[in-house]
Amino acid sequence: MTIRSQRLITGTQLGPLLRGARKSLKLTQAQLARRVGLSQRRISEFELDPNALSVAQLLTICNQLGLQVVIQQKETHLQESEPHQGEW
Repeated sequence: MTIRSQRLITGTQLGPLLRGARKSLKLTQAQLARRVGLSQRRISEFELDPNALSVAQLLTICNQLGLQVVIQQKETHLQESEPHQGEW
């Protein structure tokens, strides 16, 4: 499975990403649930409302789906970070 890097701005973007990764591995919610020690219902809830995930649960699920969480400084456009010259 190859998933490109995905920037997330809101928690709600996480659900479809996790669901897509699970489906690309041909795993059912029940199969993933067994792997991470949760109920199928809980996996369904996380895919619909990922804001309910704890960090530990997110990392465990990502690990089982072959994903990683990377936190890095937000990229800014050069124009925004450079002082404006000649405008003032």
